[in-house]
Parts: sequence; structure tokens; C-alpha cells
Amino acid sequence: MPKTAKLVIFDLEGIPPFNQDIEGEPPERVREFKSMIKAADAILIATPEYNYSIPGVLKNAIDWASRPYGDNAFEGKAVGIMSASTGMMGGARAQYHLRQVFVNLNMWPINKPEVIVTFAAEKIKDGKVVDENTRKIIRGLLDSLVSWHSKIIH
Repeated sequence: MPKTAKLVIFDLEGIPPFNQDIEGEPPERVREFKSMIKAADAILIATPEYNYSIPGVLKNAIDWASRPYGDNAFEGKAVGIMSASTGMMGGARAQYHLRQVFVNLNMWPINKPEVIVTFAAEKIKDGKVVDENTRKIIRGLLDSLVSWHSKIIH
């Protein structure tokens, strides 16, 4: 992380399936998630790719945090994306689908550098990025995200 930034990680575990009938009074775990997003200066999403797209659990969390209409926690946020997969595409299609969702959420995504980690099993061991080139690209994304946030708030 850049020295001027702090990373707070939120695990999506425990967010129930979206239910429009209770979107106005969501479960505690959803309220916690929305509160953290609203308090954040910028958002970093790290995701795998499942079936050529966004994992269902991620889309579900996005739906909760952007609802009800008029209470979109993501509104106007700078956002960076990282993806990884064991294959050659590295989660690129999930990133492109997220970018489509960001349009509706009125978010400001970083375009470059793209962090698409291919053959992740070789580059990430025990939860740590061991490939120096991948670490360098991630650092570039984080630097860009901090800089982008500063540009869009002024």
C-alpha cells in the first residue's frame, strides 16, 4: 500500500442472498458492509472469475450495497479491480463485467494498470504474492487508485 493509504479488508462471508422485500432494513452484516463502503475513500475489489463472469457472491454483495434505490453506497467512488485465475485469462472477463456494473453504480474505475493475474497458482502461494512482477503491477494499481481518488474529489 502507498504510505498515505490504509487497506481495510471486508470478507463477504455471511452476506445473505439479496431480498428486495427487506432491502430497506437489511441484515446487520449488510449494514456493516454498506457502512464500510460509505466510509471508504476508494474501493479495491479482488475477485476470481467463475463461468466467464463475476462470482455470484460478489454480485449479491454489490446488489445489497447499492440498494434500495437512492441509497447506493458505491456512488461516486474511485474503484480498482484485481483478478486472478489458474488459467490464461486471469479473470479478465469478470473485470469487464464489473466495469459494466460500475456504470450503473456511478463509480470511477481505474483503467490502467490492469491487474489480471494469470496462472495464479504459480504466482500466489499461501495467500502471498510471490511473483515480483505481479507485486509491481499491484503496487502500480494501488498508487493509481490513491492518485485517482485525489483527482476525482477535487
